Amino acid sequence: MAIGSILFIICLGVASFFFYKSITRIRRNILLGRDVNRTDNSSLRWNTMVRVALGQSKMVVRPIAGFLHILVYAGFVIINIEILEIVIDGVFGTHRVFSSWIGVDAYRFFINIFEVLALLVLVACVIFLVRRNVVKIARFWKPEMKGWPASDANLILIAEVLLMSAFLFMNAADVVLMNTNPENLASAGLDKYAIGWNGQGFLISSMLNGILPADMSALHFIERFCWWFHILGILGFLNYLAISKHLHIILAFPAVFFSNLKPKGEFDNLDSVKKEVELMFDPSVDPYAAPPEPEEGAVPPSFGAKDVKDLSWKQLLDSYTCTECGRCTSECPANQTGKLLSPRKIMMDTRDRLTELGSYIDKNGMDSDDGKTLINDYIQPEELWACTSCNACTEACPVNLDPLSIIVDLRRYLVMEQSAAPAELNNMFTNIENNGAPWQFAQADRLNWKDEQ
Repeated sequence: MAIGSILFIICLGVASFFFYKSITRIRRNILLGRDVNRTDNSSLRWNTMVRVALGQSKMVVRPIAGFLHILVYAGFVIINIEILEIVIDGVFGTHRVFSSWIGVDAYRFFINIFEVLALLVLVACVIFLVRRNVVKIARFWKPEMKGWPASDANLILIAEVLLMSAFLFMNAADVVLMNTNPENLASAGLDKYAIGWNGQGFLISSMLNGILPADMSALHFIERFCWWFHILGILGFLNYLAISKHLHIILAFPAVFFSNLKPKGEFDNLDSVKKEVELMFDPSVDPYAAPPEPEEGAVPPSFGAKDVKDLSWKQLLDSYTCTECGRCTSECPANQTGKLLSPRKIMMDTRDRLTELGSYIDKNGMDSDDGKTLINDYIQPEELWACTSCNACTEACPVNLDPLSIIVDLRRYLVMEQSAAPAELNNMFTNIENNGAPWQFAQADRLNWKDEQ
């Protein structure tokens, strides 16, 4: 086996191993959340996933960004079908092995499609870079986007530009070599490029031939360098996903499949509270009976969420899936009026806290506690109470994430565990308890307004 094939197999194995470890760690972190059943109505869930995650139906609500995103998404995914050929060539030392499997004409057809898509992806990524860094669209410059989030977006766009450029220049050098006389290739030790057909017909890369050197050794170096750069870049990109917002490339599909199918604005009841209310309305229950003794070692039920472990696994999956596109924040009426709330920041803070807790667990064990919580250490109560529960954020999210559910669970904890609601809400709670309504009027006086006419 050639040294190149051995090196390729090592690189492929190392990249696959680290990606597997990263995905295993992320899965463990997600499963730290409490259980929730999202397996009902499977046919609707599949239809929603195909329409929203695969079909990008919510992306095109903003046509320019939506169209460019579809180009990048579809182009990058389809182009990377050729990774399968690169893997086979890398392992076995072959050259464009698919050309002999599917025929020359079909091979040229598919390569031309890949090249057109590569050029479109490249152009779309450049436009995205301009939108972020020159035009400076407001939602990309919110306070939570400073530092790493902004760098993350730029790095991935630059990486895609470089990967698509490497793909095109690899093909361009290959075209020239495949069009070279087979005897000349053999004398230069490059006879693997003489595979029985020339490379004419590669649409985009053929246009680049004029800027390449004529020397065969230089062409061979360019082709090999771009080949290695492209495949190592793909393997590096795969592992970069684990620490990047671009993990949504993978997680968007399960996130949409398991999304909340209930009508917007319908909240879940807490089982612990629901049970108490049902007991109050059960005539067979003795109201003066002593409560049953809790089982030994039983943990009393908690209300709402204080930390990420109190959230559901779906909410934690959502935090890893967040694309940081900012559509939720740009639609949020609280954020538009200058309040502290940003639904995007809620998702980012939840993911950052979950990642921190996961790292602490790796070092100290599953039952360890680092003394931090999602509330106060990451998300301030002022952010939560600014929310109007209007669902604009959930409606705007292109992958059906639900920041509102996290906000509601955190507010439940503040109210029901810490009695830390704002004074205005405490007054309302008192009125409801005493008067059966949020207003400070006795029930007997509720209709007095009609006598004032």
